[in-house]
Amino acid sequence: MFVEFPVLVVGEQSRFAAHFTVLDKHKAVTEGSVTVSLIKGEKGVRQTVDAPSSPGIFSPTLQPVKAGNYQLVFDIKTPQLTDRIVLDDMKVYASMDEAMRELGGEEGDDGSITFLKEQAWKMEFQTVAAYTNEVYDVVHTSGRWNVAPSDYQSLIATSNGQVSFQQKSLTEGSVVKKGQVLMTLQSANLTSNNLQSEYEKAKADYTQAKAEYERKKDLFVSKIIAKSDFEEVERKYQVAEAQYEMLSNGYSNGSKQIIAPFDGYIKSIKISNGGFVNQGDELLTITSSNSSILEIDLSAKYASQLKNIQNVWYQPAQGKWSDLVQQNGEILSTGKAVNQNQPLLKIYAQINEGIEMPEGSFTKVDVAFGSKAKAIVVPESALLEDYGKYAVVVQLSGESFEMRNVTIGKRNGSEVEILSGLKDGEVIVIKGAFQVKMASMSGNAPAHGHAH
Repeated sequence: MFVEFPVLVVGEQSRFAAHFTVLDKHKAVTEGSVTVSLIKGEKGVRQTVDAPSSPGIFSPTLQPVKAGNYQLVFDIKTPQLTDRIVLDDMKVYASMDEAMRELGGEEGDDGSITFLKEQAWKMEFQTVAAYTNEVYDVVHTSGRWNVAPSDYQSLIATSNGQVSFQQKSLTEGSVVKKGQVLMTLQSANLTSNNLQSEYEKAKADYTQAKAEYERKKDLFVSKIIAKSDFEEVERKYQVAEAQYEMLSNGYSNGSKQIIAPFDGYIKSIKISNGGFVNQGDELLTITSSNSSILEIDLSAKYASQLKNIQNVWYQPAQGKWSDLVQQNGEILSTGKAVNQNQPLLKIYAQINEGIEMPEGSFTKVDVAFGSKAKAIVVPESALLEDYGKYAVVVQLSGESFEMRNVTIGKRNGSEVEILSGLKDGEVIVIKGAFQVKMASMSGNAPAHGHAH
């Protein structure tokens, strides 16, 4: 909440301009009611307004009846949230003259930048507090995205036949779902290795062997036939059953179905629609995105540090940073040698989150070594650079900001160490900082205490 109102004086009406912002994505509260209460002990005055006077701004009015120190309480209720904000030691003056003597006249220009809530609500805007975090020495390098070997699976032809794609758009990169029929193998026109003939024969052999097995089983239980005779019949039945189940698995209307074993996408297709394949030929390869392998390149001069890797920052999507520790990933292996053809050491890390970058694409990588230190950090997006010097936009109050020069240190993924110019807990702009800077240069920013 950011609120503006005339000084509280006995008998005088004070109209409030209470600005309410949902800090996540910094958007105005556009519905609901607000109750403002001026309370001392068990007595006071209050007023409720049932809707904002303009998007994000509620305008209740209070008229104090007695001087003294009070609590000023704001209760907001919307379909999404309920909250209470309490301001202690809010003074009510006996007269305007007393207020003028104590507070003075109009405030002068303090050099700050005015950037209204109404402006911020209409754009992509976000603030956060600077905070203390662990900072490491890092090596800035690059990595390449690969799919984990366990997430690949090649599908092979389970019989001879002609390939028929089940959808015309079946291409490399196509998304597939578990259980989806991708293609069929048909052999109706073959004089040998005819799938339908083999299936019918296997079914007949299985039916005959099963009947013989059940008949001999009763005779064996009745001790009419020898155990060796029954075991021979049982063996033939098991062989016929296995053969039939193998052929019937995926069999439908004279063709063999090739089914996706898991959700994923097609990496490669080895056969064209209408082509002929033999049993055992590779048809296609599918892969999932359950996990990925990040292949990191590192200069050989860091070889002695490979056993002391503390964390790895990477970009799973353009402009977004993640890190290995937070996502429960792990270092799988580190390179031990380099040569003329491969002058860089390799680090392989397993990444346990969805990667939006295509396989084979590159990503920025920060590899952390050594011991950690505590430092004030801010998101990288908060920095404004001008000829190698850096600044951040600091929020002084609801609509008051200032440009602050800072000295930066180490970069750990999306976080940047601040060596000087900023204190822990100070609120900074991380989205929309450039627009605030432009407002300071326009020369016609509205003054504080603007009318709503």
